[in-house]
Amino acid sequence: MKKIKKTIKMTSSALLALCMVFLMSACANSNSQSEQSQTTEQTTVQPTTMSAEEINDQKLDKFISNMTLEEKVGQMFYVRCPDEDAVKQVSEYNIGGYILFGRDFDGKTRDEVINNIQSYQNEADIPLLIGVDEEGGTVVRVSSNPNLRETPFLSPKDTYANGGWNAIEQDAEEKADLLLSLGINVNMAPVCDMTSDENGFMYDRSFSSDVDMEDRYVRTVVEISKGKKLGTVLKHFPGYGNNSDTHTGIAYDDREYSEFESTDFKPFYQGIESGADCILVSHNIVNCMDSEYPASLSKKVHDILRNEFKFDGVIMTDDLIMDAITDFTGDEAAAVTAAKCGNDLLCCSSVETQYPAVLEAVQNGEIPESQIDASVKRILKWKQNLGIFNIDTYQ
Repeated sequence: MKKIKKTIKMTSSALLALCMVFLMSACANSNSQSEQSQTTEQTTVQPTTMSAEEINDQKLDKFISNMTLEEKVGQMFYVRCPDEDAVKQVSEYNIGGYILFGRDFDGKTRDEVINNIQSYQNEADIPLLIGVDEEGGTVVRVSSNPNLRETPFLSPKDTYANGGWNAIEQDAEEKADLLLSLGINVNMAPVCDMTSDENGFMYDRSFSSDVDMEDRYVRTVVEISKGKKLGTVLKHFPGYGNNSDTHTGIAYDDREYSEFESTDFKPFYQGIESGADCILVSHNIVNCMDSEYPASLSKKVHDILRNEFKFDGVIMTDDLIMDAITDFTGDEAAAVTAAKCGNDLLCCSSVETQYPAVLEAVQNGEIPESQIDASVKRILKWKQNLGIFNIDTYQ
């Protein structure tokens, strides 16, 4: 009996010990699970939501990475439409766009103009910028043809004199509607230059010598055009002033930088704020900014746009065939220098010589390919904003 009791007592002790071990194990396991749960909670990375702009940037980066170097360099060329083989040239150089002049409209019917432009677009893998200078007054490439408009557009000065700001608004709307109806998606306007010299080269083309008036004019044209998805180009940075015509030679601007800050820069600031996607740089040598190079070939001038103005849109040269540039440097060297200093679009009349020169400069490392990629991205974003390029159709 004592033996049995002793056995029972020992058994009870063993059971009690086992229970203690079980409870301790369960507690330890519970604590471990709790600690693991807490650790998991602490280390879990909450998913971040990308903005639409960031998603679009990724898509564009991927698209550009799949382009050949030849295609990327071609996008940077904004070419004067040739008399012959215009369709062939589109695919031969993968150009970014055509700029049309009076000869491309003279005597043509509306349908002929539309069909010609559409034939260029049909040949392009990436939709083209199709631009024209339709400022009004002395520069009317389209409305000078009575088949396209009964009378040419008046200059901005005369338009305002005849009907005030309402007339300026109506003028901007009618220009946009006319150009878009023909297949033109960029108007090389507004002119942001201010001059008080009635004998100055830019006087007839400028709107006003009053900063506030010029600001309102630029804002009106840019906002109305942007609302209709017609591209605008602010020109001619950093401001032409009273300088001579750079179509016929180099013009030197000796004004102080403070004068640009107080007058000439302001319409460009206004245009950027209003949503302009492109700025055209003049061929003037502006001594207070760069006494060595014309503005269009000057990195210092381009740095002002990028760093001081915080402009991240497309920067374009004036035509590289103009005497101010050909007198300054050779045809091929002009295109390479223009690309190196920061221009995204190279406005040219001789793509057959300038394109190979830029391509070679990238291939030999003179121009970083990453810089070309950045320019192409800005150009494609502009095309997106105009509604002519949809990245999703290329995915």
